[in-house]
This record gives sequence, structure tokens and C-alpha cells, in this order.
Amino acid sequence: MQNISEIEELIKLISKLPGLGPKSAKRIVLKLINNRDELVKPMANTLAQVYKNVVRCNSCGALKSNSNGCLNCENTKDKFNKICVVEDIADQWSIENSNIFKGYFHILGGTISSVGQRKEDLLINSLVERVNRDKIEEVILATSATVEGQTTAYYIKDSLKNLDVKITKLAQGLPVGGEIESLDDGTLFSAFKNRSNLISNSD
Repeated sequence: MQNISEIEELIKLISKLPGLGPKSAKRIVLKLINNRDELVKPMANTLAQVYKNVVRCNSCGALKSNSNGCLNCENTKDKFNKICVVEDIADQWSIENSNIFKGYFHILGGTISSVGQRKEDLLINSLVERVNRDKIEEVILATSATVEGQTTAYYIKDSLKNLDVKITKLAQGLPVGGEIESLDDGTLFSAFKNRSNLISNSD
């Protein structure tokens, strides 16, 4: 392969994407180069617009446009009384696509024990504020069934202990070590339907 620095750099960047390695990245780069007018130019323009205009909401963690308010936490059409707490945006999208849950979402942005991730970096304080402000009746903890996910869930439960709110977590159907994003609709449905109460806030 010719040693062209621009191509080498693009391969390195693409290989950092989930599920892609150097071989897959090389195939993608070749596809892009061979279709530069149909793919490279519009993709470059779209990426520039996404970088410029799409940000995470500071309150709920969902993606939003710089020019508009957050459709997730500023929803005035539907007055939900539930919030589903997930680790990242991919989890939110998976649950939304399944049409299992009707309510608000709260995207933490990771877990407490993730490498380089502190609880201060997660949107837990804003979750407490939303529950209190919006008179939320139930918080559904849809964190992964990993050690990190469960640690985060119990930290959130402790953070909400002074509020009059029901706290539940996904139960049956969620395999140990499983991540929300990778679950099929049937498994997600079972996990939501059979969610269980965490220890009472009064304990």
C-alpha cells in the first residue's frame, strides 16, 4: 500500500470507531476514495455541521441542536411522570426504537467506574434536580448489568433517597454482564415489564 499520510491518518481515525479494526477501516477508506463526489464531499460537509451544531444537553444528556431547545427534557406536549436513566445515547436509541418506554430519558454519559470517569462527570446532580422539579413519580434505572452499571445504579438510588420517588431497576431478561445497547426488543420488553423496586428510600 502506498504510504500516503492523509490516508494513513484517516485509516487510524476510522479504526477507532466501535466494531471496526484496521482492515475494515482500510476497506471503508477505499470506498470513500473511489466515491469521493458521492460520499467524501457530502460526508465532510455533514460532519462539519454536526461538529458545529449538535451538542449534549447539560440537563438530561440527550443530543440537541444548538439552535433549538432540548426535545427530551423540555417536552411540553407530553407530561410524563417517569424518567428512564441510561448510560449513553446508544442505550436511549435502543429503548426508543423498541417502543417499550414512554417517558423522559436521562443520559448519564458513562458509569462511575469507567476508566477516567468520575461520578462528578456524570449528570447525576441534574437528575436529582429534574426529579424534584418535574414531580417525577418513578425513576427507572436502565444501567447495564455490569459491575460498573450496578455500582452507578446504587449510587443514583442513594442520591435520590431524600425525594419521594419510586426507584426501580431492570430485572428479568437482562443478562449478567449485558449492555443495554446490545439487547433485542424482546429482552428489553421483559426487562422493563419485570423491573423491580430497589431497597426502600426509608432504609
